[in-house]
Amino acid sequence: MFDLPQSQTLQRSKGRAFAAFGLRQGRARLVDLAQAGSAKLMLPRVQGDVPEVVFLNTSGGLTGGDRLRFDLTVGEGVRLSASTQTAERAYASTQGAAQMHIHATVGAGGRLDWLPQETILYQSSNLQRRTEIDLADTAACMTCESLVLGRAAMGEVLTHARLHDHRMIRRAGRPVWSETFLLGDAVLHHRDSPALLAGANALGLVALVAQGAEDAAAPLLAQASVADAQVAASGWDGRCLVRVLAPDGLTLRKQMAQIIKTLSARPLPRVWLSGGTL
Repeated sequence: MFDLPQSQTLQRSKGRAFAAFGLRQGRARLVDLAQAGSAKLMLPRVQGDVPEVVFLNTSGGLTGGDRLRFDLTVGEGVRLSASTQTAERAYASTQGAAQMHIHATVGAGGRLDWLPQETILYQSSNLQRRTEIDLADTAACMTCESLVLGRAAMGEVLTHARLHDHRMIRRAGRPVWSETFLLGDAVLHHRDSPALLAGANALGLVALVAQGAEDAAAPLLAQASVADAQVAASGWDGRCLVRVLAPDGLTLRKQMAQIIKTLSARPLPRVWLSGGTL
């Protein structure tokens, strides 16, 4: 009775959360909501006419075999801000990759600011993530990604991990921006190379797709950067991309906050300011 198989299939978490917003009597209102498994969402009370959605993963993190999905529908003329309750953690994995999928649709004249908090990669983690945003012809969006390599407070130096991160924004069904980011052991072992991470332990991206977005790149670079952070920006044809390298997660967070506030012309989501509490 004590002879157990050498390999066992462990229980894994699955979750999906969905919210849809539309205009009702001239105001953005929640019109549909669903949640299942470890994926949940909250709707904090906010001042003004831009509602906020906060997604969370009640399993506390992701490991091999976990499946997590967040979906949003932003109706015509609605502006919505969405974030995550706290940092997402990619734990060590012995049974393949964890899967995370984010998908949003934005109607005509609408705008989505998808502003998740940072993802922390643990040693031996394995995460596959896909983010897709479908815009109507006159819609706009801003999205960000923040990545922290290892747990600095634990003295962890990341040497073995894998992240496959694909991002896609389409307008009227046609891709306007697509990027695939692959981080693996080869990159981590040569992280000091200026062609790779240039010694950074944290990196971030902010992408704005909107009419006139290209004009934001030059003024953004003219601003003072947070000490020790490296910032680069480019703008073309309704797109503005900003990339950040930082020595640690706190420096990255400060720099990302500055960029997001500038490009959104709005305060940060409350969860960014409250340490994950509402």
